[in-house]
Amino acid sequence: MFIIGDCMPVIETGRVCIKKYGRDAGERAVITKVLENGYVNIVTATRPKPRKCNVRHLELLVEKVNAESKEEIAKALEIPVEKLKL
Repeated sequence: MFIIGDCMPVIETGRVCIKKYGRDAGERAVITKVLENGYVNIVTATRPKPRKCNVRHLELLVEKVNAESKEEIAKALEIPVEKLKL
């Protein structure tokens, strides 16, 4: 976990963000795991299986959910819990 600035959201598990580039551009995503070298694992509504993503491709939001809870992740992404493949 590291801080980008004083008033910027922190890159951490459970942080809700918007995907800026790629197939899922413009969609909400949830960070499920922080990896090294500026990468994280995320899930989105269209691709609910965790996958690697560069943090520069994400716009972090202030909203945060419990990354251990499938229900909270599904609610943040506005999808049914059964669709998540965590």
